Amino acid sequence: MGLGAPGAVPEPATAAGRAGLSALLAEPARALIAIDFDGTLAPIVPDPAQARALPAAVAAMRALALRVGTLAVITGRPAAVAVEYGSLGDIPGIIVLGHYGRQRWRGGQVTGPPPPEGLRIARELLPGVLAGAGAPPGVWIEDKGQSLAVHTRRAADPVAAMRQVRAPLLRLAARTALRAEPGRFVIELRPPGADKGLALEELAGERDPSAIMFCGDDLGDLPAFRAVRRLRAAGRPGLAVCSGSAEVTELAAEADLVVGGPEGVAELLAGLAAAITAPG
Repeated sequence: MGLGAPGAVPEPATAAGRAGLSALLAEPARALIAIDFDGTLAPIVPDPAQARALPAAVAAMRALALRVGTLAVITGRPAAVAVEYGSLGDIPGIIVLGHYGRQRWRGGQVTGPPPPEGLRIARELLPGVLAGAGAPPGVWIEDKGQSLAVHTRRAADPVAAMRQVRAPLLRLAARTALRAEPGRFVIELRPPGADKGLALEELAGERDPSAIMFCGDDLGDLPAFRAVRRLRAAGRPGLAVCSGSAEVTELAAEADLVVGGPEGVAELLAGLAAAITAPG
């Protein structure tokens, strides 16, 4: 494989990121590209059930699947839901790691462990915890099966609502041996070990890629960014790409490359597909 139009791919801001991109383009047949779903492939919407991957991103992933060694989506959603909402089922060879890596979808099959007992207890207690905290209208629970997400985006003042429920949710997480992870106007209660960084490192250990790229947008993607840095320190080139937003700025400071939201991610993926000569 060779390079087609490298000018279509934006240049990372860091030297390590530039080296990671060069290594990916030099040997794409052994590279690993992993992508978050919400806020990265799909725009953030008030109702998560209405989120859909941008058609341009899906088309770019379909092209990339024929050109790179491993293409994966790593998401907090259930794996099968991400496949449905992302129209991922027809992308050749794609791996979808759901619930932060606790689930794997490949070739139409989902595998993964059952949810822990603490999650069942948290599910029973959570409505009472929110009521006791005086959670305002618009605060709601998204039950993902293997995690529970409390959203404040629909509240009149999402920031104030988050401040109101944060401490009670942290106490509930400690009581039920779950992790309380923040995101965009959301706190998610999920099992220990459900972590995009661990998921990315395990996938890299399994696939032995020549280079790694991870794209994400939210605080839950920071562990994957840090995993990219750990893998680089161990000799594996890579780059972390931020799907930039005004709501979450912390990721941009940790990224090698920042693009303009899901539209920018779709353009980046399409540029990579164009820059890599298809096999044959």
